[in-house]
Amino acid sequence: MLAGQTVLVTGASSGIGLECARVLAPLGVRLLLVARRYERLMALAEELQTQYKASCFAQALDVRDRLGVQTWFEHLPPDWQNIDIVINNAGLSRGLDKLQDGDINDWEEMIDTNLKGLLYVTRLVLPGMIHRGRGHVVNIASIAGLAAYPGGNVYCATKAAVRILGDALKQDLLGTPVRVTTINPGLVDTEFSPVRFRGDTERAQQVYRGLTPLTGRDVAETVAFCLTRPPHVNIQELTLLPTDQANALLVHRRE
Repeated sequence: MLAGQTVLVTGASSGIGLECARVLAPLGVRLLLVARRYERLMALAEELQTQYKASCFAQALDVRDRLGVQTWFEHLPPDWQNIDIVINNAGLSRGLDKLQDGDINDWEEMIDTNLKGLLYVTRLVLPGMIHRGRGHVVNIASIAGLAAYPGGNVYCATKAAVRILGDALKQDLLGTPVRVTTINPGLVDTEFSPVRFRGDTERAQQVYRGLTPLTGRDVAETVAFCLTRPPHVNIQELTLLPTDQANALLVHRRE
């Protein structure tokens, strides 16, 4: 069903983005992999080419850089320009400070990556999807966008914006074959917490203490499920939680 389609994955150097590439490679897609950490991207591309003979094209890209994203897109090789699927996965959180104590640089990094970067990429790929009469936009949001939690302020706001944007985008695309899916994962054991706490691994490990979180692959397999539904089926929003979690505030820890 997906064989031969070109899939753009942002934030593909680790976590959910990396696992999306691993899950989709055996399905015969062409993988356009972008992230800031180029060496990791190249290692992933080599892995997928060796293991699945996958067609991969990896490039360093910071989605926060609007002009950089524009230049990157305009200079893609012709056979990589027709993007059929985009997985807007690039995102991060910084700290758990109360708003009155927040670091404005952290706010800007989260807003620029989680929301503006997603907008920059989506704006560029959508016209081609509409013109070719096929396409699928998958946005990785979070249960943080369903309800705020203490210290989540700006991060939660960005993910709530991604959710509403998905709804608005589906309305904008009504009457076209282009589909839109928003995925809201709960706790996922990736580099998310070490990034949030700037490398404090002990503090990051406490996030998952006593429970079994989701893995990046769990989320990637859910993305693949949404992508492989028949063309008349659009899974608009899907929330994915560990069994040990009920919502952003309530988890069960086995001490």
